[in-house]
Amino acid sequence: MDPVSLELGTRNLWSWLVRLLSRNSEWLSAKMRFFLPTVDLGSSDEASDPEQRVIQQLSTLHAQGLATWQSLIHCVCMELEVPLAVEVPLLSTWGQEDEFPGQLRAGNEGQPGPQLHCGLKRPHQSCGSSPHRKHGRKQQLELARKYLQLLKTTAQQHCGTKCSLPEKTLASHHVYVPPILQWSRATAPLDTQQGASIGDPKAEDVSDVRVQDLFNFRAHKGPRVTVLLGKAGMGKTTLARRLCQKWADGQLDHFQALFLFEFRQLNLITRFLTLPQLLFDGYLSPESGPDAVFQYLEENASRVLLIFDGLDEAIQSCSSKETLGPDGSGSVLTLFSSLCCGTLLPGCWVMATSRPGKLPACLPREAAMVHIWGFDGLRVEEYMSHFFHEQPSPEMALEELRTNGPLRSMCTVPGLCQVTCLCLRHLLPGSPPGQSAALLPTVTQLYMQMVFSLSLPGSLPATSLLGLGEVALRGLDTGKVIFYAEDIPPAMMAFGAAHNLLTSFCVCTSPRYPETGYAFAHLSLQEFFAALYLMASSTVDKDTLARHVTLNSHWVLRTKARLGLSDQLPTFLAGLASHTCRPFLSHLAEGDDAWVSVRQATVVQVLKKLATRKHTGPKVVELCHYVAETQEAELASLTAQSLPYHLPFHNFPLTFADLAALTNILEYRANPMHLEFEGCPLEPHCPEALVGCGQVETLSFKSRKCGDAFAETLSRSLPTMGSLQKLGLAGSKITARGIGHLVQALPLCTQLEEVSLQDNQLKEPEVMSIINVLPCLPRLRKLDLSRNNFSISTLLCLVKVAVTCPTVRALEVREEDFIFLFSPSTETTAVLWRAPDLQENESLRTAGRSLALRLQKCQLRVHDAEVLIDLLREGPHLEEVDLSANFLEDEGCRLLAEAAPRLHIAKKLDLSDNGISESGVFYLLTAMSTCQSLAELHISLLHKTVVLMFAHEPGAQEGPWESLMPPMASEPPLSSRRIRLTHCGFQAKHIERLCKVLGGSCYPRHLGHLDLSSNALGDEGVDLLAQLLPGLGPLQSLNLSKSDSSLDAVLRLAQCMVTLKWVFRLDISFESQHIVLRSEKRGRDVLADGSLPESPAGAQFSGFRHCCIPRSFSLKECQLEPSSLTRLCATLEECPGPLEVQLSCKALSDESLKTLLHCLPRLPQLSLLQLSQTALSPRSPLLLADIFSLCPKVQKVELRSLNHVALHFGSSEEQEGVCCGFLDCSLSQEQVEPLCCLLSKCEALSHLDLATNLLGDDGLRSLLEHLPQTPISGRLDDLEDGQPESGYNLSLGSQASHSGSSWPS
Repeated sequence: MDPVSLELGTRNLWSWLVRLLSRNSEWLSAKMRFFLPTVDLGSSDEASDPEQRVIQQLSTLHAQGLATWQSLIHCVCMELEVPLAVEVPLLSTWGQEDEFPGQLRAGNEGQPGPQLHCGLKRPHQSCGSSPHRKHGRKQQLELARKYLQLLKTTAQQHCGTKCSLPEKTLASHHVYVPPILQWSRATAPLDTQQGASIGDPKAEDVSDVRVQDLFNFRAHKGPRVTVLLGKAGMGKTTLARRLCQKWADGQLDHFQALFLFEFRQLNLITRFLTLPQLLFDGYLSPESGPDAVFQYLEENASRVLLIFDGLDEAIQSCSSKETLGPDGSGSVLTLFSSLCCGTLLPGCWVMATSRPGKLPACLPREAAMVHIWGFDGLRVEEYMSHFFHEQPSPEMALEELRTNGPLRSMCTVPGLCQVTCLCLRHLLPGSPPGQSAALLPTVTQLYMQMVFSLSLPGSLPATSLLGLGEVALRGLDTGKVIFYAEDIPPAMMAFGAAHNLLTSFCVCTSPRYPETGYAFAHLSLQEFFAALYLMASSTVDKDTLARHVTLNSHWVLRTKARLGLSDQLPTFLAGLASHTCRPFLSHLAEGDDAWVSVRQATVVQVLKKLATRKHTGPKVVELCHYVAETQEAELASLTAQSLPYHLPFHNFPLTFADLAALTNILEYRANPMHLEFEGCPLEPHCPEALVGCGQVETLSFKSRKCGDAFAETLSRSLPTMGSLQKLGLAGSKITARGIGHLVQALPLCTQLEEVSLQDNQLKEPEVMSIINVLPCLPRLRKLDLSRNNFSISTLLCLVKVAVTCPTVRALEVREEDFIFLFSPSTETTAVLWRAPDLQENESLRTAGRSLALRLQKCQLRVHDAEVLIDLLREGPHLEEVDLSANFLEDEGCRLLAEAAPRLHIAKKLDLSDNGISESGVFYLLTAMSTCQSLAELHISLLHKTVVLMFAHEPGAQEGPWESLMPPMASEPPLSSRRIRLTHCGFQAKHIERLCKVLGGSCYPRHLGHLDLSSNALGDEGVDLLAQLLPGLGPLQSLNLSKSDSSLDAVLRLAQCMVTLKWVFRLDISFESQHIVLRSEKRGRDVLADGSLPESPAGAQFSGFRHCCIPRSFSLKECQLEPSSLTRLCATLEECPGPLEVQLSCKALSDESLKTLLHCLPRLPQLSLLQLSQTALSPRSPLLLADIFSLCPKVQKVELRSLNHVALHFGSSEEQEGVCCGFLDCSLSQEQVEPLCCLLSKCEALSHLDLATNLLGDDGLRSLLEHLPQTPISGRLDDLEDGQPESGYNLSLGSQASHSGSSWPS
């Protein structure tokens, strides 16, 4: 085409375009606002001639550049009625800048340039670029007033028009339904003098925080920082803009200035800024005097609010220690950190919004966290009512919502509720009732249906969708959510603008060069289009597709591995893998169904691998969302069966949609589950997702975020969970109102076996209301009420419940622990509960039932003990009563001890750690003197121990001695009791009183064991006790260990073996102060009446040897001097026999050994003498060999290794041969002759063992030479060094019957 024709055609197109846009002036103005959000259009709109106004607007658009102009032309062709004959020339002709008609260029001349938006800074006024100017106070206030008014005017103009989806797509654009707000932790600074404000996190119910309650204006100190946490689509950005709008309307009059920043725009600023540059160059510039305005803001910082939206999108790094001074400059995130910490603009208010799991480290710990939970059922219906209020029948939409569970779950997210309303408005007119909602089963299909509703009937531009998806994916991969005109092809820009998928705004990266930026209406929309491109584009291979299917963790705090922007991209990929989406994907892929099936199978295969792995709680929730999106029953079953029995969720937020996704997967599980939620911020109405969940066996919640609203919702779900056996609700903020709802629900949960309500700050009315429902829970085994606000009166009331309730088997209270244990109920339970005080039911109530009562560290005092006694006296049999660690003192313990016989205690009464004194010990002993069932009493003042053990029924236990003794005509002997009074500080002065009390307590039951160890008796006390022991009757044992007694006193105790018939064993270890007197255990019942088969000293007892029990004296760990041995033997002379003496010391001198051997003839009842672990001298074999001349009763002498001696004695009738052995005694040749000489005095020597000595050949020859002088009638063993081949074994002629026997080993 020649230039003349081209110019002529262009003029015709121009004229036609101007006429077309003159007829669509509103449309053109809307596009001007989209492409030029930074330009003030007021002056151009004032032109009287419509065509002239169109020419001015087109001139302004053309001045923005070729990309903007081309996008406008595409919008014209796409949205307006343009004939094909005109559309083709428009798209082909005006693609170059030099092809503009002369009329357009002429129209540009003489026209004033576009006025800057008030949010941009004029270059000559850039903050910090000019010298500071001084202003008077009056002038400063006037400049500040103008700037503050400018802030409000700008907010009124722009905050109300920014929405996730523009007005053409939403009928409810100006309708705002506030989401649920809940304090996460009580860190908001409060004025302790005036108390909490309306938004106090410690309020009774924190699940409904109003917008104005987010700021506590009474806090005068500390950082005033609030962080709004919410998942994608919860309404964080909408709430931030809502605050801005409310401030502009005068509803937040406390703040004079409000600045709203978005991190997605702030990320584009790479240079360092000062705070004035951030406020004025990056938000709104004052008309003049920026220094004076900033000075005013500093002076009134407490009335300045800065809102930072999208903190999770911050791409810069910032340390918690990195802050700036008043005049410092730094990155945007550093400025944010300094504002939070108060080093910049101290006293100002800072609010930030963020997704959970992406909080930077620079955020102060004092920041108050507020969770945005979206909508509950009432809010969803309110939103829909406003959305469809202009529709013919808004009830149809609400009915669709009420009959569709998955749809209700999705609508709890405000962003999805908005999209749902848009889709329903498109579907309802042409669908029968109940069918429209069926087209919206998943989030992915909801977004897909939204695309259908935005498209023209019968037209779905696959190229435009994939093109926009490519832009979206490229942005996610590079961390980009803001695009410029050159980043988006004109056709894609026109498609996004025409369908309101893209929004535009001013990007202030520099005060001199403001630009127009474009972004998807919501980040999740960008992720959806990216997923479309991954699934339907032939340029993406399967490996790349599979790499994008990942699981993300969403902890409350940021981890080292920072999450990207594509949180929901795997969700959309999983949703597009559904069979329902295949036709749509096939359309995008140009009809290749097989290829699309392979792509979908790739995603499902990756999810199957993820389903079989072990994951943390956040990843389990994400996986459940993915699996639910696929609508694959096989995958859901695999995921459900792969979950562990115990599934914990700790310290990350959970919404209703999260729990609904989990329960939907659990429907495919056959085995029961244990769900535990600890420290998780929970949406107040999220328990609604548990309705009808029959796979949960144990359900546990432990979180301070659970309040009355949560309890109310949970109470509606519990009766529908038929398999629930254990319920835990601990550490919550539940008050009487929440408990009231639970109390109404618990009777409907008859299958419950365990209920835990720990740490809920419950008071007596709430606790008693819970107790009243116990009869309705027949299978209940445990009720845990630990760590609640219980008083002593409440405790006593619950003790009464334990006594009267027929199913209670134990009440365990220790400090803050409070637990009821139950037994399975019987058929009479309901009757007994209805009439617990009727006399005719008492026998039924107490028969066959025992109760364990443990009240430890309960601060019980004497008057409380009296109340307890009254309660327990008429109660059931008590298995155990533990009142340790209270303040009963002597009097309280005495009262309980006196009442013990009437309380029917079967096993134990524990009064330890109750401040008992020495006098209290005697009170207890006196009080228990009449208790026939007492089996053991243990008191230790040092260890604060006071324990009374009881026998089931008094009476003697039959032992083997009964069969040996003839029947007695007297009454049957009573079983013995054990008294342990250790570490009580008893001295000699206490012994007489002690024995008097103990002697008086012997008549109901025999005192069998007395333990007085670890006292301070001394020699005087031990001697006095030995004198008074006969008054205590026959004991089975007496322990006097660690009594600070000397050796003389210990040796005097041996007299007890003479004076007390019951003492059969006396064991003494002097160094360790171990002193125990014992009777013979087998004969304890015989000893009770004093009859004993024994032999007097010196008597012959061969005829009764088989039934005589030997007495034993053992003395160890002491130095045995000759004088001590003499006294000991003199004491033992009168001891009845047979007698065994065991001595042990480090070393025994030859003199002491001689003394001991010379004393042996005075002990005719002696049957055994042992010296063990006692070092002897080399001469000891010769001394022992001389024993035969001193004591003819010796039957056997054995010496081993010079440290072990055993001498066996017998009567003359029993003497058939004497055995003598000196093994490993280092005997040499020189000792052979004297040894044989001494042995020759024993005429009955039958065996001689000299093994393992040092005789050698010469010693052996010497032994053979002297053998004729030694009358050995049996055998001589001489084995040197243990080697048989080097020794000799000689058998000699025997004159006795044992001649052929060997030496016993």
